[in-house]
Amino acid sequence: MKIREKVMAFIARLSPEPVCDDCVSGKLGFTRQQVASRASELAGQSGFERRIDQCTLCGAEKKVTRRV
Repeated sequence: MKIREKVMAFIARLSPEPVCDDCVSGKLGFTRQQVASRASELAGQSGFERRIDQCTLCGAEKKVTRRV
């Protein structure tokens, strides 16, 4: 499974809760840059969106991705 698919599956599992790139990278073992790039690609596709909000895992307010 490619990085994009793993990132997409992880975010979808937490749906509709938002999750930040740092938490995704920590859980999946990819760099934050790899996750940010893939998450940006997902935005606007298949019901995914990126925005500034509170991450459901770490509680920090930063750029997050969620599936609506």
